[in-house]
Amino acid sequence: MSETVIDTSEIEPEKPSLADRAKTELSFFAKLITFLFLFFMLGWGQYKIPSESMQPTLEVGDHLFVAKFAYGYSRHSLPLGMHKLPIAEGKKLFSRLPQRGAVVVFRNPKNDLVMIKRLIGLPGDKIATSGGRLFVNGEMIEREALDAFLYRQHAPRGSRGSVVGVDSYAEQFAGEKKPHIIYEQTDQGQLDDAGPFTVPEGTVFFMGDNRDNSVDSRAPMGPGFVPLDHLIGRADLMLFSLKRCKNEEGLKCPGIRGLKPL
Repeated sequence: MSETVIDTSEIEPEKPSLADRAKTELSFFAKLITFLFLFFMLGWGQYKIPSESMQPTLEVGDHLFVAKFAYGYSRHSLPLGMHKLPIAEGKKLFSRLPQRGAVVVFRNPKNDLVMIKRLIGLPGDKIATSGGRLFVNGEMIEREALDAFLYRQHAPRGSRGSVVGVDSYAEQFAGEKKPHIIYEQTDQGQLDDAGPFTVPEGTVFFMGDNRDNSVDSRAPMGPGFVPLDHLIGRADLMLFSLKRCKNEEGLKCPGIRGLKPL
């Protein structure tokens, strides 16, 4: 019995209809949108630094990736203003306590603004500043003098910031992998003698690295004690930075920085 051989080279494949192509495209974009939503809701969020409160660790114009999974999820982890949804306050899934010294993005419980600061106090800690020195549970945190210089403060477009002098110090908490750098304009500033503050359970205490230019948990107008469910994530990776100052003789100016871990 002979078999019929079909020459498939002469058969053209059937072209998908316009409806089929549209369905394929819509399916692709639906999957992409779902992936991006889950990425920014559960994985990482991108944030831009608008102020000098975390200098020199973070400069104005820095763009960061923030690990949202680091401390668990609450309604404040949601992107695109979805934290305003009627979800119970105080609820947090997979909640984990941050490490002292971590740079954390959180929502200010007083005014709903997103902020970024360094975590100084854990639940039960007693925090104080005296003569510009930081005390944690009665022990003064040592600092090593590094440099002294002038820089021009950031100002809105069309205006010129003032020149200030700062001393830079290396400071390190127990458990930190490496020291972090802080700025001090003076040791007799408004917030250089503050506290003691006893951190309540379920909350944490924050300070900026630019100690005399930071509205933080020490300040009456600051966020105060921040509930753990208001933590959004840990600042993990610098994406890029937009240089926001001009080089001037005698003044220090941060350069353009690229991708690097914090």
